Amino acid sequence: MVPMRVKWKNPLVTGTAILTLTGLLSRLIGFFYRIFLSNVFGAEGMGIYQLISPVLALSFSLTVSGIQTAISKYVASETSTKDYQNSFRTLWAGFLMSFALSLMCAALIYEGSEYIAVSCLMEARTAPLLRIIALSIPMACVHSCINGYFFGIRKTAIPAVSQLAEQICRVGSVYLIYYVCQRHHMKPTISFAVVGLVIGESASMIVSVLAILSRAHRLFPSRPCLPVQAKGLKTHCITVYRHIMGQLLTLAVPLSANRLVINLLQSVEAIYIPNRLMAYGMSNPEALGVYGVLTGMSLPLILFPSAITNSISVLLLPIVSEADANGNRIAVRRAILTSIRYCLLLGFLCTALFLLCGRLAGRILFHSELAGSFILILSFICPFMYIASTLGSILNGLGKTAQTFCYSVISLLLRLLFVFLAIPRYGIKGYLWGMLASQILQTTLCTVSSLYISRKGCDS
Repeated sequence: MVPMRVKWKNPLVTGTAILTLTGLLSRLIGFFYRIFLSNVFGAEGMGIYQLISPVLALSFSLTVSGIQTAISKYVASETSTKDYQNSFRTLWAGFLMSFALSLMCAALIYEGSEYIAVSCLMEARTAPLLRIIALSIPMACVHSCINGYFFGIRKTAIPAVSQLAEQICRVGSVYLIYYVCQRHHMKPTISFAVVGLVIGESASMIVSVLAILSRAHRLFPSRPCLPVQAKGLKTHCITVYRHIMGQLLTLAVPLSANRLVINLLQSVEAIYIPNRLMAYGMSNPEALGVYGVLTGMSLPLILFPSAITNSISVLLLPIVSEADANGNRIAVRRAILTSIRYCLLLGFLCTALFLLCGRLAGRILFHSELAGSFILILSFICPFMYIASTLGSILNGLGKTAQTFCYSVISLLLRLLFVFLAIPRYGIKGYLWGMLASQILQTTLCTVSSLYISRKGCDS
């Protein structure tokens, strides 16, 4: 019994358990929410809804993704040094930079929604949706920075609760709007789902802000807002914050640039799938319908078990970073081998499950034979996808962000080749083959690289 208690005290184990349980519950809610949306708005409506995802991804990578990771990395030492003031300074400095960027990004999307919809997304009906989601960008910045702080100090309960609050409020608000529309004999539009997204982001922001204010009040009871407010230290504070911002930007700028490039490639991929399907011979509604079935129905089911690997990936970054900083290469290698072993096991189990039940799931859950056939083909990517996500996080924790960036870009470029060359000839199956090929390539590169780095460290 003693070894088991020791294991549960491990922050990786307890943190992963919290995030996994919350992630599974959140995905379960979101999964049935997707079923509801597909039944209410149809495949074409889901396709239009999914087209705004690249804009959200690009705004997140530009405004907060790199800063969130940098905050997490630089506050991780708080668990050992107990330097709470410096941790709060780091959070505050990162938040100020991220929030300013998010306000500018939201304004650009709101004002340029017509141009983005027509010229970039090639679908004019997304313009009103873009104006709505622009409101969510500053809110996402707030809770992402705060969650980065809590991830860094390995207190995963707050990010877990905020994630759950976001999902519950998003789904609940859309159900409520739909109910009101039904009572008043109004026809619901896909805009209601985007309104729900904004409501969910606001709920997550409120939870995160309350949590960080509560922690600040406990740690600094006489100075609940900012840990540095002493008179006569204004110049010193400016110097300190300037130094912290420089540290954060040193890590955040390359990470944000990398993710911006990756999200740009993913955006090109997402936007051109319906376009290439029309080159295959489909009409615009048919192409959007197939795209909606793939990204709004089949892929969410395939990605459902990744709540486990995503939780591990988030927590591996600070833990592997600390082990690497202490020169503990044996712990790093153990993390790599354990991740590969369990991700393979999970992946093979999911592949078998989707192969056996995929077609039935598409028919029962989404009333779509096409969704079932997509699930069968996509089931083979599960082991590769789960391994790549965890090993990518380990490589980032070891400071090999340039390598993970290159691997992601290479795999995305391979997938884009299938989008532009295979889809016009073979239809959507050409894209599914590209997904499998690119995932195998990325997993192979990450596995070889991480094993080589860990073995080299142990040998030396």
